[in-house]
Amino acid sequence: MTTEKTPAAPAATAEQLGALLAAMKGTDSVELKLTVPTDEHRATIARLPLDPVNTQPRQVFFFDTPDLALDKAGVVVRARRIQGGRGDTVVKLRPVVPADLPKDLRKSALFKVELDVLPGGIGVVSGSFKGISDGLKIREAVAGKRPISKIFSKEQRAFFRDHAPASVDLDALVPLGPTFILKATFKPAEFGRPIVAELWLYQDGSRILELSTKCLPKEAFQVAAEARVYLSEHGVALSGQQATKTRTALEFFSKKMAAASESASSADGARTARRAKPEADVEATTAEATVETTPAAPAEAGPAS
Repeated sequence: MTTEKTPAAPAATAEQLGALLAAMKGTDSVELKLTVPTDEHRATIARLPLDPVNTQPRQVFFFDTPDLALDKAGVVVRARRIQGGRGDTVVKLRPVVPADLPKDLRKSALFKVELDVLPGGIGVVSGSFKGISDGLKIREAVAGKRPISKIFSKEQRAFFRDHAPASVDLDALVPLGPTFILKATFKPAEFGRPIVAELWLYQDGSRILELSTKCLPKEAFQVAAEARVYLSEHGVALSGQQATKTRTALEFFSKKMAAASESASSADGARTARRAKPEADVEATTAEATVETTPAAPAEAGPAS
């Protein structure tokens, strides 16, 4: 696991800030996110009013094709198991233009349009169709004991069909996971609104610590300034290179799956070679035996002397 200091995140350009302002129009909420550099994780947790005992464990699975066809199309399919037997699901599309979304879709209480904003003013708008499931059903779907489509609602499945590549079937997706998460929420008096801390622990030992808070679009710049002041006063690094939790998980499990497939192909080739070798040995042994057991032709008798 690397503990090298990460390079600073690039500052947003005037064009990017203009795009950010335009993106806020039509969104339901804004989520301000900050990824803390790996070498600052321990210090950050110590400086903030986080109680490790009260963290909530979660297990996240993404679903995609081995070559990440959904990710390339901007579609995210996720299921999450939560402590206590609960679970939830989401089918997400990003980026989206709020004005282009169907009106009946926007009326659904389970569909939300949210703008994620990273330090420097970099943001992306996503449309998320959320659903309720439970931990057991998700576990069965991941294990292949239940069709994947059965843990998603009828409306989520329709949203998936509308935006996923036509060649991709929901029940043909493979689970990418699990990724283990520890979530904590705290509300500092100086800031006056909840802050969520999520520590994503990946199977190779790497990790991402993300701090986030949500607000209405009209509050975004004020809340961003207040959050920056609060975090700076508590020694939290604000300029590190940002990493996204979903992207990291998808790339990790996709590479892991590709390596497993390559290893399986190599093993199949070795088994084929081993099966072919005995056959060749039998043929060679038979040939040798034929030579040894075939009586030599009698020598031609010479003329009597």
